[in-house]
Amino acid sequence: MTAPPRHLELDRAHGLIVHWADGRVSAYPTEHLRRFSPSAEARQLREELERNPLAVLPASANSDVPLHAVDAELVGTYAVRIRFSDGHDTGIYSWDYLRSIDPDAPPRPDEGGPDHD
Repeated sequence: MTAPPRHLELDRAHGLIVHWADGRVSAYPTEHLRRFSPSAEARQLREELERNPLAVLPASANSDVPLHAVDAELVGTYAVRIRFSDGHDTGIYSWDYLRSIDPDAPPRPDEGGPDHD
């Protein structure tokens, strides 16, 4: 289980910066966080795109308006919820899940990607 971060910084235009207890600093671009939202809706969309790369994306995924984070709130001591400018706010990013989707972390042989258990 991943220890809670020491500090979170939300840059509404660029994304989330997490200062982990072990000293690592992870930067999550807004688009990356939205794409890998742990919500059931986003997970289902990722699975559909994996099965069918020509699947039609929802209108919000094709918007010409730049995506940004509107707000973030802690969920207990185990996660953060991010509200996006496209209205999406149902994903709860646990600390373990955030570590697993760190865009700059080298892949670990004992773990799959964000959709693999």
